Amino acid sequence: MHAPPTPPTPPPAPRTRLRTRALGFAALAVAMLMSVPTAQTAFGEEAKAVPGGGDLGPNVHVFDPSTPDIQGKVDEIFKKQESAQFGLDRHALMFKPGTYDNINAQIGFYTQIAGLGLHPNDTTFNGDVTVDAGWFDGNATQNFWRSAENLTLNPVSGTNRWAVSQAAPFRRMHVKGGLNLAPDGYGWASGGYIADSKIDGEVGPYSQQQWYTRDSSVGGWVNGVWNMTFSGVEGAPANSFPEPPYTTLDTTPISREKPFLYLDGDDYKVFVPEKRENARGVSWADGTPAGESIPLDQFYVVKEGADAATINAAVEQGLHLLFTPGVHHIDETITIDRADTVALGLGLATIIPDNGVTAIKVGDVDGVKLAGLLVDAGPVNSETLIEVGPENASADHSANPTSLQDVFVRIGGAGPGKATTSIVVNSDDTIIDHTWVWRADHGEGWGWETNRADYGVRVNGDDVLATGLFVEHFNKYDVEWYGERGRTIFFQNEKAYDAPNQAAIQNGDTKGYAAYRVDDSVEQHEGWGMGSYCYYNVDPTIIQEHGFKAPVKPGVKFHSLIVVSLGGNGQYEHVINDVGSPTSGTETVPSQVVNFP
Repeated sequence: MHAPPTPPTPPPAPRTRLRTRALGFAALAVAMLMSVPTAQTAFGEEAKAVPGGGDLGPNVHVFDPSTPDIQGKVDEIFKKQESAQFGLDRHALMFKPGTYDNINAQIGFYTQIAGLGLHPNDTTFNGDVTVDAGWFDGNATQNFWRSAENLTLNPVSGTNRWAVSQAAPFRRMHVKGGLNLAPDGYGWASGGYIADSKIDGEVGPYSQQQWYTRDSSVGGWVNGVWNMTFSGVEGAPANSFPEPPYTTLDTTPISREKPFLYLDGDDYKVFVPEKRENARGVSWADGTPAGESIPLDQFYVVKEGADAATINAAVEQGLHLLFTPGVHHIDETITIDRADTVALGLGLATIIPDNGVTAIKVGDVDGVKLAGLLVDAGPVNSETLIEVGPENASADHSANPTSLQDVFVRIGGAGPGKATTSIVVNSDDTIIDHTWVWRADHGEGWGWETNRADYGVRVNGDDVLATGLFVEHFNKYDVEWYGERGRTIFFQNEKAYDAPNQAAIQNGDTKGYAAYRVDDSVEQHEGWGMGSYCYYNVDPTIIQEHGFKAPVKPGVKFHSLIVVSLGGNGQYEHVINDVGSPTSGTETVPSQVVNFP
């Protein structure tokens, strides 16, 4: 038996948002001071500068059309990675501009495949980039942690298969044919993410339970199971939730595509796309997208074994960060206090805080870009794993927000891990674009107390936008929102499977902690296409009072809400607050609320 959980951490004190540019001039001055290539020690001696640029390490595999036996090398990596769900290897398969014939690149765990052109059509496969689920008997619900980016495909059969679940983005891709999101045999699959992509033919999700597609173009969409959400997608089906379960927004209010590595001649650079407002369709439709190119020599190339002190010194002297594929252990927090810093991971680069520190802290500065990183909790509890802005951050970043893109968090699974709160967003205007924040329900080092993690994502900043928010299995609240004017487009959640009994999740007088809670102090909040699912298989008699909780106020609105009891293991009494019918019985039972209030 577990004692009833302690009350949740109290909300932060109310704060006043400072709409002033004075802070911007101070930040500029600090940035100018930080840009010097050397630092002073306590004794006045000049410290050695951290070098920028260099090679990308052994796990970045670069191909051109003349490379011998490309298929053999790709197959060799897939053989290692196909079922290595909690392995230590990380790989990036990078293809120079050109045309590649007769390729079938099967993509396993911790593998990124990407073109090295500035435009997706610069690198063309007459072939496929494939994810299937043969390793797991046709079940794709554990096809996590992989990505495909910046390629054009001419699929051999006319349709490319990308049967994935969480943390497997399909970005900046052009498929000259159809796209099948289900495994061979149409086994289970639990949801994924497409952005900035053009699929000329139809997209068939088939057995995918939910999916989010942003700022793309599709030739059609075949079906939906529980929750299919679209924003800024040309060719998307009309809004029709709950039958069929399509939630469609004509545009995405604010978006900025993920930074990516490319070749300019023989020189590596990182392209950083500009922010878009009310975006619709791909960013590259008219040719070269708007943005900035940063040469590789302005990046500290972080390789396995680099320590946090060196990483921080690199940022302080004015370098960006490029994490090579690997597992990067740190013993102090990576601190990014310089505006417009890019921290980009290749090949699902993984950061592990070894001694309970916060892995990454971002200052209350403009335009920091965190992208392509997996933060894996260590065995010593971290109070937080990622912090965007300090407590009571208040600067206006609306013109140039900080963004998190394909930034994933894992607690347990690869071994014991603990964190009180995974991601805390204090800075205003932050964009959270595709994150999977996961307390493990399988693997190694998991159990109700073994990988204890009470809270997934906590948002204190105002005007924060989440597009593609996946948060699962936390001991208490999965998402808590205290900031004003927050917006979420697509939310996918499962409550913790392993709750031992009703008492373990009792929240005062409330049965269970909501998956997504908006604090009573909030006046304005809005969400679209949001689902929570329960599978209390340890104690199927557990009752969850509701999936969502929010204040009943004119400015708080939700569109297309759903809760589901998977196989009748546990029950929701309501969808949001005391609204919505209960799920019940021994079958998978959905309950839907189209709009709230």
